[in-house]
Amino acid sequence: MNKATDKSLIVGLDIGTSKVSVLVSEVLPDGQINVIGLGSSPSRGMDKGGVNDLESVVKSVQRAVNEAEIMADCQISSVYLSLSGKHIHCQTERGMGTISDEEVTQDDVDNVIHTAKSVKISDEYRVLHVIPQEYKIDYQEGIRNPIGLSGVRMEASVHLITCHNDTARNIEKAVERCNLKVDQLIFSGLSASNAVVTQDEKELGVCVVDIGGGTMDLAIWTGGALRHAEVIPYAGNVITSDIAYAFGTPLSDAEEIKVKYGCALSEMVSKDAKVNVPSVGGRPSRTLQRQTLAEVIEPRCTELMGLVNQKILGVQAKLRQEGIKHHLAAGIVITGGASQMHGLVECAERVVQNQVRVGQPIGVTGLTDYVQAPYYATAVGLLQYGRDNILAENHEPEQKRTVSSVFSKLSSWIKKEF
Repeated sequence: MNKATDKSLIVGLDIGTSKVSVLVSEVLPDGQINVIGLGSSPSRGMDKGGVNDLESVVKSVQRAVNEAEIMADCQISSVYLSLSGKHIHCQTERGMGTISDEEVTQDDVDNVIHTAKSVKISDEYRVLHVIPQEYKIDYQEGIRNPIGLSGVRMEASVHLITCHNDTARNIEKAVERCNLKVDQLIFSGLSASNAVVTQDEKELGVCVVDIGGGTMDLAIWTGGALRHAEVIPYAGNVITSDIAYAFGTPLSDAEEIKVKYGCALSEMVSKDAKVNVPSVGGRPSRTLQRQTLAEVIEPRCTELMGLVNQKILGVQAKLRQEGIKHHLAAGIVITGGASQMHGLVECAERVVQNQVRVGQPIGVTGLTDYVQAPYYATAVGLLQYGRDNILAENHEPEQKRTVSSVFSKLSSWIKKEF
């Protein structure tokens, strides 16, 4: 994107089922992300991460972009774009190769990763991310950074995240209709993870659950590496629907009631608390006990957390079989708009039998009063991707500046796939 100054600006665009968020930032000399503009609008035309009405999505994106441009006093021309949906898949692959000069070079690392990612995937899918987990040189396992080490043969374990071509293309098309270029398409669960958890938590073992309106994105980390990524196509909107049907109130009012008065555990609500519930068809509104509202919400929250727990247990069993660290000593981190519901942390702790916290974006300056909220986690993570790309390019000598060498140096171990 362009501005009248020479500052390097990065834009993150998160198109969710319920809300479109745009963040505009600059990279300060010390590498810090400074947010200078934001925009948001209700999302229309999206369902569970996919586009079901292109024109509505275009209008929603345009409104949020216009708002961000006014606040940041700039014209947005390109964005880092998030992607979610049940079409997201992950798999771990291995690549092997010989070490050319008795000492591992960047080319050797690139070669074994290229071998690992060359696995055949369906023509309907494309690779979004190639994420190295660890390396093995001869008999030495669990190596994080093999460059400079001596050996004869090297093996790399990499995590591939893939997405459906047409689904991804549709969301890109909506952005391009707004005269915007997509710098990179990034899995929203990965983006949110990088915004709300620390490297120490990834080392100890942590599961990040980004709870939106239509999807819950899971990212499970152990030993500092991503082990599993998945999207569950149920989230906050099912709670809204339950409220609407239980009390005969319009969906828009049900959403407002959920946000203002919702609680995931009925026992945490005072028996004296009351809620005003609008009716449909011109009927007068009614006053209900807030505890009654919580009794509708609690079973659904318990079910959603149960789905998360089921996925976690499955992944842990698989990691245990493979002899990989499987404990989530840092617990569960929930983020996203729906994570702010009162009582959800306590509800989740009961279900998953582990510590749970709400994840707020870290590592940003500027408009922190606005962006340090769970529903901006994915957008902040997108800014971090852009920042890492810019810093890697600036520090790479011109003659060696290739796609593979730039991205292999990222601290997040994430390589970009073209």
